[in-house]
Amino acid sequence: MATPKILLYYVFTPLPDPDAIRLWQRDLCESLGLTGRIVISKDGLNGTVGGDLPDVKRYLRTTREYPAFRDMDVKWGEGRGSDFPKLSVKVRDEIVSFGAPGELRVDKHGVVGGGTRLDPDALHELVARRDVTFFDGRNEFEARIGRFKGAVVPDVQNTREFVAELESGRYDHLKDKPVVTYCTGGVRCEVLSSLMVDRGFQEVYQLDGGIVRYGERFGDDGLWEGPLYVFDGREEVRFSDHTAILSTCAVCGETTSHLQNCADPSCRQRLVVCDACTPRNPLCEEHASAA
Repeated sequence: MATPKILLYYVFTPLPDPDAIRLWQRDLCESLGLTGRIVISKDGLNGTVGGDLPDVKRYLRTTREYPAFRDMDVKWGEGRGSDFPKLSVKVRDEIVSFGAPGELRVDKHGVVGGGTRLDPDALHELVARRDVTFFDGRNEFEARIGRFKGAVVPDVQNTREFVAELESGRYDHLKDKPVVTYCTGGVRCEVLSSLMVDRGFQEVYQLDGGIVRYGERFGDDGLWEGPLYVFDGREEVRFSDHTAILSTCAVCGETTSHLQNCADPSCRQRLVVCDACTPRNPLCEEHASAA
C-alpha cells in the first residue's frame, strides 16, 4: 500500500510566462493524481501538494527539471491521503499576498534585499550570543496554538495587513535590534524580511525553512512551543510525543489546540475551541457582542 506524503515548497525566481507554468503544473499534477494548492506569479512558485509517495517524488523530480526550479526549497510531511479536497493551480500577482507586488525585488538567486538566512543551528548560535526578538510572520490565530518563546505576534488576520502593521510605529523600538522573522515554511518571511529592511529595520534575520525545518531539527526540545498550524486537512503538526499545548478553548477554557471558524458565515476569524464545545458553534467576540 502506497504511503501518502505532503510536499511543501517554494522558489523566488523571475518567470516570464506564469500562465504557461500554470498549465504545465496543472497537467503534471492531474496526471499523477495529486491534489493541493499551487500559486505562480512573475516572481516564482509556491505550493503544497499531496499524494502517494512515488507520485509526489515523480512530481518533484519533473518540476526540478525546469532550470529555474532546480534549487527550490522543499520540505516533506506525513500525509493521510485526504489532506486536500481538490487541486488548485492559479496565477496571482504575488505568490504570498502581502499586497505589495511592486515592492518585491527578485532575481535568479531569489529575493533581493531580504533578511540574513539562519538555519536552525545558526539560530541557536545567534540566540546564545545576542538578545534576539522573534517576529511572527504568520496570521495571529496561527500563533495562538504554537510560537517561539517570547515572540512578538503582530495582530494581523492575513498577510495583507503586515505593511500597515509595520508602518504603524508599534515596532519602531526594534529597528536597531536583531529581529528574527519566522513562518511555517519560510516563504512568508522571504517577503516580510525584505519589507522590514525597506522600512528601516537594521538587523533582520529569517529562519531558513521556517518552523517546519526547525521542528525537524529540534522537535519540541528547542525554542519552539506548541503545535504548528497548517492550512490543509491535517490542521496541525506536532514535532514529538510531548508537544506542549499552549491554548485554551474560547468557550470553556479547557486546554486544546483545535481551531475552527467563527459561526457567523460572513466572518473569517478562527477560534480555539475544544472538541466538546465544537457543536456549540461559538462566535468571535465581535459577532458575539452584536448578537
